[in-house]
Amino acid sequence: MSYGVAASLIWRASPLVSRDSLHRAQYGGRTLLGWLSSIVPLPSKTKLDQLGDRLRRGEFTDDDLRLLDAFRRSFAAGYEEVLAIIKTNMSLEPTGRPAKSTTSIIEKLQRETIRLTQIQDIAGCRLLVSDIASQEETIGLLGQCRTRSTVVDRRSAPSNGYRAVHVVATADGKPIEIQIRTALQHLWAEFSEKMSDIVDPSIKYGGGPEDVKALLTRVLGTRARCRSFGSRIEAYRSGTSRGSQAADSRVAGTRDH
Repeated sequence: MSYGVAASLIWRASPLVSRDSLHRAQYGGRTLLGWLSSIVPLPSKTKLDQLGDRLRRGEFTDDDLRLLDAFRRSFAAGYEEVLAIIKTNMSLEPTGRPAKSTTSIIEKLQRETIRLTQIQDIAGCRLLVSDIASQEETIGLLGQCRTRSTVVDRRSAPSNGYRAVHVVATADGKPIEIQIRTALQHLWAEFSEKMSDIVDPSIKYGGGPEDVKALLTRVLGTRARCRSFGSRIEAYRSGTSRGSQAADSRVAGTRDH
């Protein structure tokens, strides 16, 4: 019996329970679907990538969608593990989603040259921090918590204006993406997302009307100036702090004499 068929049978046997509730249901310390994935394995990587090819071409069946749903939800245990580590070891409260939507996965396959099993953001969470210094500190802490992780720095190589740091951690054998954004990076991303929803979905991928792209560029420039101003304030504060410490040391030295 395949994972997709088994998951489908559980959902059909539980008509009064939502899929989200079923996703959160616990069995033996794991979610029910996480436990299911351990006893009813998914098809091979080759089979999953063949599924991705059918999704990309738009030639998929209801059984294909059920299998995709099963694949999405197989990330549940890894997602929960990463969230638990962040909350327990770092005392932070991430926001996130245990499974990328079916529509988003299909659109990504059609938009990019990527195999289904290569997608690294099926499940993921987000951490918002105040500034670049806090962002760097958070990256370091995540590195200490997760020995198997890859850092994708989109600050030095932004994607259509989008800047952030993505840490891809491996948990329960699955890649789990952790987005780390500063307040200004998040503000730009949210503005871009909103313009995509209102005007044209292709905006966040570099497309859309020229006037909208020009507006996003201006917002990007404003964000850069704000970041520069913030850096100068931090430098001033650090300098003032060092100056105060030096003055205190001089006073202490005078008292000793």
